[in-house]
Amino acid sequence: MADTKLQIIPLGGLGEFGMNCLAVRWQNDILVIDAGLMFPESELLGVDIVVPDITYLVENKEHVRGIILTHGHEDHIGGLPWILSELNVPVYGTEFTLAYVEGKLDEHKMLDDTELIEIAPGAKFSLGPFTVEPIRVTHSLVDCVALAIETPVGVIVHTGDFKIDLSPPDGKAFDLHKFAEYGKRGVLALLQDSTNVDRPGYTPSEWSVKPRLDEVFSRTKKKLFFSCFSSSIYRIRIALDLAHFHGRKVAVVGRSMVESSEIAQDLGYLDLPPGLLIHPGQINDFAPENMMILISGTQGEPMSALSRAAVDNHKHAHILPGDTVVLSSRVIPGNEKSIYRVIDHLYRRDAHVIYDDGASGLIHVSGHASQEEQRLMINLLKPKFFIPVHGDYRHLKKHAELAQSIGVVDQALVIEDGDVLELDRESAQKKGKVTAGRICIDSGSTADVVEDIVIRDRRHLSEDGFVLPILTINKLSGKVERQPELVTRGFVAESGLLESARQVVASTLENSSAEEKADYGVIKEKIRVDLKRYIQKNTSRRPLIMPVILEI
Repeated sequence: MADTKLQIIPLGGLGEFGMNCLAVRWQNDILVIDAGLMFPESELLGVDIVVPDITYLVENKEHVRGIILTHGHEDHIGGLPWILSELNVPVYGTEFTLAYVEGKLDEHKMLDDTELIEIAPGAKFSLGPFTVEPIRVTHSLVDCVALAIETPVGVIVHTGDFKIDLSPPDGKAFDLHKFAEYGKRGVLALLQDSTNVDRPGYTPSEWSVKPRLDEVFSRTKKKLFFSCFSSSIYRIRIALDLAHFHGRKVAVVGRSMVESSEIAQDLGYLDLPPGLLIHPGQINDFAPENMMILISGTQGEPMSALSRAAVDNHKHAHILPGDTVVLSSRVIPGNEKSIYRVIDHLYRRDAHVIYDDGASGLIHVSGHASQEEQRLMINLLKPKFFIPVHGDYRHLKKHAELAQSIGVVDQALVIEDGDVLELDRESAQKKGKVTAGRICIDSGSTADVVEDIVIRDRRHLSEDGFVLPILTINKLSGKVERQPELVTRGFVAESGLLESARQVVASTLENSSAEEKADYGVIKEKIRVDLKRYIQKNTSRRPLIMPVILEI
């Protein structure tokens, strides 16, 4: 029966923000939409990034026809190096998206082995039984698309990340007409971005930040430091236009900001007047009132250019009393501490700091649709089935309720990572699960996958510390040469307890035979068990105990 049904299988992004990855399957053909990463929560100690578990795709690798990317944000392309190390399949994306992907794959020495295929809004292409048409949408990044996918049972539309902006700074407006056309023809299922389902009304256009920023430029008497997400090309463009208008030269500081602005210039998204940009080394050659520094690090990343400048540790960017720093971005949940720490440092430097505090005027707008735009899309497409994507469970649930309340959807279904949703022309239902979850990556190496047990051990060490009993044993006689030594880290104990613990170790050695002492595996385990029992009984703590034996 499943042979005549279309399967939609989310592998990431439904139940969390980030890590977006979704498989669409018809019989023996699978296409994958997006391959994102997620930045770790604080409880994932020492983990750098989190990517989706693609066991299902690896098990079916001969059926995977390709990965289609909706746009170039990290939560949609960041997992590619890890996914492509397991699956060698073509990657489809728009020109700007692939420019980001090339840099990422080049960094991982994978560019030469990966087939990158450029797609464009309105240009249909086929993958197995699927015919895909990219449709122009607007977001906080340029060159973003939704995907209309014709399948043997009907058309499904995946919006990607979107908001409805009919006058974006690059003049490439949201293609409402194309969505309306698909609505007239009939849409089987709509998978729609849920990020801002909590927000009533409409999300303002990118242009709406310009009046407030213009006012900031007018009032700033000294250097102006402007920071936003390096991928926010629209925002960068507005800042550069204002800098030119107000007679300021611009220096670009920070690796990600330099890379993004260079790509945007190469592809024609930034058209800069001659002489506007200067090298960061020339900042001091111009009067402070004639300088703007475009700087990366809006989320307070520890080694970012802005974080270093905030503590006066940057080669070129020096923030002096009276300078103005604009943070034109939202605070991503989880980053609050690091962002406010940077803001504190900026205030210590006597700088004027302007950030999104919800007060006077807009300096940042979201790239995601609010409720009225979500309703408009549902009304335009009139899908038979509605599936919310991208967000925590509460967002998905609320979005499904919103869709159902409009009255044009037959059924709204909330699915999560690993659920298998089967559709035909008449019905949609959940049918079982596949393996899904998170893979933790340490230090950016494809080999360094962090197992659950490692996270557990790190948590254990952070809570209870560890104790190293160090013993010196004569290899020939089996005799203990000197008193056992105890080294502790992250475990505080008064000297009396440590002395007693040392006696416990000595006692264990005394009560062990010469044969046991000669077998280091046995004696280590005996010491570990006895010491653990003693410490737990006397302190109710369970430090990690690792006996070390020095043989002489």
